[in-house]
Amino acid sequence: MASTDPTTSSRWRPLHRLLAAMDDEIAQVYEGLGISDLKPTWVVELLRLDAHGPMTITELAESTQRTHSAMSQKVSAMQAAGFVRTAPGRDARSKQVTLTAKARRITGRLAAEWRATEAAIAELETEIPYPLSRVAADIQTALEHKSFRERILQHLDDATTTTPSAPDATPRANRLTSGSSA
Repeated sequence: MASTDPTTSSRWRPLHRLLAAMDDEIAQVYEGLGISDLKPTWVVELLRLDAHGPMTITELAESTQRTHSAMSQKVSAMQAAGFVRTAPGRDARSKQVTLTAKARRITGRLAAEWRATEAAIAELETEIPYPLSRVAADIQTALEHKSFRERILQHLDDATTTTPSAPDATPRANRLTSGSSA
């Protein structure tokens, strides 16, 4: 009998596991460099602040293509770990983010690790028939033609027209043509 649990199969899971495993190995590199309490997901922001100086949360979010809310949470976590501090910004609604001495002591090693990681990825891409950076670019191009949301909704519509266990299993098109409201 086939499983009714849709999560037992996933095209997405191998990519998530691969990226998580690679991030875990990057964290091991940090530990080997004597850098503790650092999450790999903070490195972009720390290096950005090192290169550009103090920034507001909004400026940091925009420069890393993150939402203000996500960046605010990340800054709070980095502040709790002692890597950044915040001060009131130019107006009452903004916060200026600056590196602490703890962060400044490691940014040189973080930049070196960043370059080494990019070199390792470039090397890895020569060993596989279709480089991951090319996959990402091709997916982005395809999504510019039809968004991921549109694709999901199309398949969701297809699924609801063929799933008898749905509360109203009558296909939407049939409901609309039979006089029922949507």
